Amino acid sequence: MNWLTRLLPLRGGKSFSGGTEVADPGSFAPVSRDTQAAIAELSQVAKDNPDAVEIYLALGNLYRSHGEIERAVQIRQNLIVRPGLDDAVKAKTWYELGLDYKRGGFIDRALGAFEQARKISGDNPAIVDELARMTADTGDFERASRYYAQLGNDIAEAHYMVRLAQDHFDADNVAAGNKWLKKALKTYPGSVEAWQAHLLHDLANEDWPTLSRHLHKALSKVDDSLAFVLFEGILAAARQHDALEGELDTDKPFSYHPPRELCDAVLSVLEKRDPDLLAQFYAAWMVCSHDSEKSRAWLEKTLVLNPDFWPARLELLAISMDDQPLSPAFRQQLEFFVKHARGLKRFVCRRCGLKREQVFFRCPRCQSWHSITYRTLINE
Repeated sequence: MNWLTRLLPLRGGKSFSGGTEVADPGSFAPVSRDTQAAIAELSQVAKDNPDAVEIYLALGNLYRSHGEIERAVQIRQNLIVRPGLDDAVKAKTWYELGLDYKRGGFIDRALGAFEQARKISGDNPAIVDELARMTADTGDFERASRYYAQLGNDIAEAHYMVRLAQDHFDADNVAAGNKWLKKALKTYPGSVEAWQAHLLHDLANEDWPTLSRHLHKALSKVDDSLAFVLFEGILAAARQHDALEGELDTDKPFSYHPPRELCDAVLSVLEKRDPDLLAQFYAAWMVCSHDSEKSRAWLEKTLVLNPDFWPARLELLAISMDDQPLSPAFRQQLEFFVKHARGLKRFVCRRCGLKREQVFFRCPRCQSWHSITYRTLINE
């Protein structure tokens, strides 16, 4: 089929053939980029070669890429019922049918088609990956975690165990929630999601000694590059609670100051840590509400480690504004600058460079797990 490969070169993606992962036939694109012309040409070839299964599969892929889902589905269904069809080809056809249904938004049918492909070919990685993603998207976190376990993806497996635990906590089933958190940490001890869930549970209960213990243990297990996610989770949850209580004040350094008890619980852990850029920044954040000079000292420590660390310079400016005799007009301009600078997207995916203002565990663009990093340079 070399002529077909030349006519429809592959773009990225994955599929399978006889248990081996290969490029995704759903990513076929004609050299001319003229999908309609390619469809017409393949249709004619199919008429001349009615037994050429690969031609029909390629034609179905072209219909799917062009949004003609009904035609793509019809081609797959006609192939599936063909007498004497090889099992490997039948599995591939079910897989492509699953992709068709998924593209058309028929989730239940897509899951059914992928399961049929799996029954024939076994736990093929491409099929299991589709099942894992789709069950996760539909909220079936227990099945999703099992599929990711089959793929050997401990991070994703633990992630969906945590999602399941959160569902139990939301339903006031604390025992079940703790059980799933325990399973998640057994699966992947460095699961930042699981440790964050523990911390948020402690925060909700205002159990400050336990929060300190969990934070200390979490920082010993979680990858150092992801530790900031724990602090961001705590601050976001505390901020949301204060907003609901009507106590939120953002016109100050760091834009938000959490409760003193929370600050003390976190600081008791951070003060014992070895020098670390982001840990020192969050220590400055925690202490700022009750000791601006100590906060300034923490920020200056971060600049010793990295003079270009822009969030520290921004908050130093905000703290210094209160100590300087500024004209009303100049103060207004500085406040405008600080407010908008805080709106910069602080998080970036180290794999694809996607920038976000909110923490993510899986990159929305490249789908990488735990690829988030703090944007320490403003031109990053």
